[in-house]
Amino acid sequence: MASPKKSVLFICLGNICRSPISEALFLDLLEKKGERDSWKVDSAAIIDYHVGKNPDSRTIKTLNKNGITSYTHKVRQIKNSDFGDFDYIVGMDNDNMSDLEDLKPKNSKAKLVMFGDYDTDGSKTYVEDPYYSDDIKAFQEVYDKVYRCCRGFYDSIAS
Repeated sequence: MASPKKSVLFICLGNICRSPISEALFLDLLEKKGERDSWKVDSAAIIDYHVGKNPDSRTIKTLNKNGITSYTHKVRQIKNSDFGDFDYIVGMDNDNMSDLEDLKPKNSKAKLVMFGDYDTDGSKTYVEDPYYSDDIKAFQEVYDKVYRCCRGFYDSIAS
C-alpha cells in the first residue's frame, strides 16, 4: 500500500509574489530529490484581489532567471477546506499568521508555520513582501531567502 502524500500550502497576502516563489522552489526541490509524486504542493492568497490572475511578472522573471522555467499558477484564495486538506499551511509574515489563525476552523488538521523560521542562515523569521519595491533585486532577495527556507522546511519534515 502506498504511503499517503505529505502536503503543504504556501500562503501570502495576494499569492502573486512570495507564495508562488515558495511553491515553485519547493516543487523544484522535490523534483531534484525524486519525491515530487509523494507531495501535494500549492499556494494561495489571504485576499481575493488577484484571484484568477498569473503571478506578478517580476516573480516569473526571477524564477526564470534562476532556472525555473516551467512553473505556472493561477492565483487562488485560501478556502476553509484547505485546513483539512493540507498537513502544513505556511505563512510568510506575522500578518499572514494572524490571518490564518483567524481563518482556521476548529477541526483544522493543518499545522500553521512561519516560513522564515526554517531559514538556514538564522535571519529574520518573516519573508518580506517585494511587491511594492521598485527594484527587481527585492524579488531575488525573496528567492534567495525562500530557497534556504525550502531546504530547512524539507529537512525538518524529512528528519
